[in-house]
Amino acid sequence: MSERLVPSEGLGVLHLFCKAPPGTDPEAVVAALKAGRDDEQQVVCFSVLGHKADLGVMAVGPDWVQLRRLQSRLQGAGLELSGSYVSLTEVSEYARASLDKQRSGPRLYPRLPPEGKRAICFYPMSKRREEGANWYTLDFDSRRELMNEHGVSGRRFSGRVLQLVTGSAGLDDYEWGVTLFAVHPDDLKDCVYTMRFDEASARYADFGPFYAGIVGEVEEVVAELGLA
Repeated sequence: MSERLVPSEGLGVLHLFCKAPPGTDPEAVVAALKAGRDDEQQVVCFSVLGHKADLGVMAVGPDWVQLRRLQSRLQGAGLELSGSYVSLTEVSEYARASLDKQRSGPRLYPRLPPEGKRAICFYPMSKRREEGANWYTLDFDSRRELMNEHGVSGRRFSGRVLQLVTGSAGLDDYEWGVTLFAVHPDDLKDCVYTMRFDEASARYADFGPFYAGIVGEVEEVVAELGLA
């Protein structure tokens, strides 16, 4: 699988959530994470709080082959996957008409992680298709109005929280993946709580599992696994 496989627009995004069983080679984990970084691919690693995982990895790059190679290297180092998510960077259909190329660039081609924001959380979400609350039976203008309201709530956290919404319809179990980077852990909580009162979320959104952690340099995150 040496031939590249790239999206026509934007970047591939792979979230990996890993357990570190006895026998995991910490030096091989560090080497795999560093090998995954190059001029095209970014790798953000974070120590996960709670039982769902020990190590979180967010890899962003154009080539699905390289993203899969990173996954193989981490598994070869002894890590076990307890969760994952596959998505693509995107500019939503509601924002395309109002965003120029300069403003849409960070959504399609983000530079991560943002400086000074060490708190991270990730969760997947979809829009509901229930009787009386079916997002996809609303006309476009109604959906855009609801998403504009949702965006106003999100902009209240500008400077405190950086949000990256990536599309996963047809790629994973939910329709979007949401990654939040924040200055403080309670910024994450406040942002998600506040935005859940918007109708687009309160009436029409379903959420998957949440992962929260601490972004750090590769060596310090791997050291937190306690394998040395």
